[in-house]
Amino acid sequence: MDLEVSPALTIPASELSWRFSRSSGPGGQHVNTSDSRVELCWNIASSAALSDGQRIMLVTRLGRRLIAGVITVTASERRSQLRNREIALAKLAELVTAGLAPDAARRRPTKPTRSSGRRHLAAKQQRSATKRQRQRPSAE
Repeated sequence: MDLEVSPALTIPASELSWRFSRSSGPGGQHVNTSDSRVELCWNIASSAALSDGQRIMLVTRLGRRLIAGVITVTASERRSQLRNREIALAKLAELVTAGLAPDAARRRPTKPTRSSGRRHLAAKQQRSATKRQRQRPSAE
């Protein structure tokens, strides 16, 4: 089952490796016998599905999550291994999509208008006058 990250990128199932282990949490006696926790690993460094530019972008953006070029996603939210597999695939797709997303446009700094500056100063003067009226009158 290939993972379609976007229309332009599909990760083949042969590049994904699965590991299963016992999950902690609720489930009673069933938890002690079933391997419902899922670990999904994908080697970004040696993936044939990525272009060189995509690989560099993913390695730089997901660098802290990578161990030797491999990204690992775990899922143990559900009691069912099948559901946890689906969750792990969705998490990996979300991570890769976020890693390949283009940078946001830089904000162009603007100056406040002259009238907004006047309104700002008028509000400060009003506030100052209010606080001055709250003071205890002098002894003179």
